[in-house]
Amino acid sequence: MSPTLPVVSRSRSFSDSRAMARNPVQVLTKYTELLGDTFRFYFGGVKEAIVTTNPVVIQHVLKTNAENYHKSEIQVKRMGHFLGKGLLTTHGEAWRTQRRLIQKGFDRKQLDVLSSIMQDSLADSLRDFDREARIGPVDIYPHLMKITFGMVGRSLFGARLKEEDIDLISLTISTVQEFMVRQTIQPYLNPWFAVSGELRRHEEMRTRADGILLDYIRRRRQEAPGHDLLQILMDARYSDGEGMSDELVLSESMQLLVAGHETSSNALSWLLYLLSSRPDCLERIRQEFDSVLAGRPLSYSDVPKFEFATQIIQEALRLYPPFWMVDRMALADDRAGDLVIPRGSTVVVFVYGAHHSRQHWENPESFQPERFTKANEKLHRPFTYLPFGAGPRGCIGGNYAMLQVLMILSVLLRKYDFRLVPGQTIEARPMVILRPEHGIRMTFTEAIPRDAGRMSGCLP
Repeated sequence: MSPTLPVVSRSRSFSDSRAMARNPVQVLTKYTELLGDTFRFYFGGVKEAIVTTNPVVIQHVLKTNAENYHKSEIQVKRMGHFLGKGLLTTHGEAWRTQRRLIQKGFDRKQLDVLSSIMQDSLADSLRDFDREARIGPVDIYPHLMKITFGMVGRSLFGARLKEEDIDLISLTISTVQEFMVRQTIQPYLNPWFAVSGELRRHEEMRTRADGILLDYIRRRRQEAPGHDLLQILMDARYSDGEGMSDELVLSESMQLLVAGHETSSNALSWLLYLLSSRPDCLERIRQEFDSVLAGRPLSYSDVPKFEFATQIIQEALRLYPPFWMVDRMALADDRAGDLVIPRGSTVVVFVYGAHHSRQHWENPESFQPERFTKANEKLHRPFTYLPFGAGPRGCIGGNYAMLQVLMILSVLLRKYDFRLVPGQTIEARPMVILRPEHGIRMTFTEAIPRDAGRMSGCLP
């Protein structure tokens, strides 16, 4: 370990355990401001890690020498325990093979096919949302979770998975994720989780959800081929001609569900929150949707046409990155710039810290979509913006997520006017995903035409 690396002592780290359990972003931000862009920290006073927002270190760990860095044992062990061995929890040749097989499900041709499936799901979900919105203020977070989970569920399994099964699986994922975060941030509680029955309770939830999906996969094997992602998983063949087992299809399906819905629902929640105070930006994005779509549904081929909407989304993902940290473990001794990284070290890429660094972003706490104009993007330092990770293990579903967010925005923003309910506290809670702590309550009314004259703050 580099002798000059600043250290948060074990005792100080342990004293921060409760604060870490409440909000690890606040704790790590405090030490980043105090100690600089790279320091040593002990999670729970137990697990030693190098925490960094340094783009040189991030690039080296996630891309340049990515083969030397696996996902941390804790992450793989915890996620693997609940999600099985799949794309998120494997390494090496097994991971490369699975990635190659699954990538077909997210190519341009397949995303065009999925667009109509996603639109049908969105139309169904919005009927329920509209009924609730007409009654009074709604917490947008759970509603958007349900909308995005329905879309991902249908993209994966088609329209034949029952609504109540989708709801149970969604609840299971959310509950188990929260438990995994507690296991990681408060490792000293794991013996108590085992003897108190907490671990068993979450395992039983997972088993029920697994059983529903496994039964469905086995039924689908006997049915006519569909056009969803499950069909691609079932049709995939290894070099020896063999396909995936039902259990592996289950693991990959569950992991795609986990990665695929909460990312978009969180991004959309924060987007609506940010736009609620920027009518200038809201009007301009509405005009872009009207100009590009002319009243028709959005499809994947439309995505590159949304220049300003993309800037809005990128800036929201900078302020509220879904994955606030990424961790890796060094397989061999290494060096990134001046930083010595011994074998076995855990490196925590503090994504939120990088996105809010005053070194790399002017007025980092302000919402400025113009940061992501084509001209300004060229000025960004590489590896200071990581909403979908980076390097070979970057998010496989990034294009799907962008399609999903644009599709939902294109309907919500043109159908409704919305206002933030006054008097509420809006805070981010870092779980696996950076989610709204207390929800975000808004009122929705039918949109009315308006004058678009005041757009100075969002003009290019």
